[in-house]
Amino acid sequence: MIETLVVEDDPQLAAAHVQYTDRVPGFRAAGMVHSGREALDFLHRRGADLVLLDFYLPDMSGLDVCRGLRAAGVEVDIIAVTSAADTQTVRAAVAHGVVLYLIKPFTFAAFREKLERYAEFSNRLAEGGKDTAQHDVDLAFSALRTSTGGPLPKGLSGETLTAVVDALKASSEPRSASEIAQEVGIARVTARRYLELLADRGVVARQPRYGGAGRPEHCYRLD
Repeated sequence: MIETLVVEDDPQLAAAHVQYTDRVPGFRAAGMVHSGREALDFLHRRGADLVLLDFYLPDMSGLDVCRGLRAAGVEVDIIAVTSAADTQTVRAAVAHGVVLYLIKPFTFAAFREKLERYAEFSNRLAEGGKDTAQHDVDLAFSALRTSTGGPLPKGLSGETLTAVVDALKASSEPRSASEIAQEVGIARVTARRYLELLADRGVVARQPRYGGAGRPEHCYRLD
């Protein structure tokens, strides 16, 4: 389980984020606090794997919380969950170790997708063992970087989407839905749903492949 601390000054929002966290497989809300000082105290005393951090807190900013954690040597990953969307704040957040950024307001689907991306990132780093190769690091960070252009439609998962993108990355040639399905271990129609979603959102390019008789087969490559 990925132990997750929710830091949110609005009690109702905090409770909602706790419920959201517990609904995502592999995650458990380890606690809920409403100020920066409470967050620092909690993490010093008990620790956590992940912090869902609001940046507008009553006693200090989310950036101050990040600075305090780093200065104290507390190793915890942070996802910003905030309405602070100006470029300066986003850049500062990244500089202080924020791994993902979720802008309020958002749906549960968007929330779940961020957590699934983080879980994939964490799992891939763990699979690398003590000595991690460059390829392992690249795969881990690809789980964070892959852009889907927003929440996924019902029935699609962030983990499978990442696997589809990785299969495309591993090939220098455009791939068909059948080829991707075989590599990822999913049905062809399912692979085509993911590929069409990526194409519609501009992540991959769609092109025809001419061969045998009949209509050409669609193939996809990272754009």
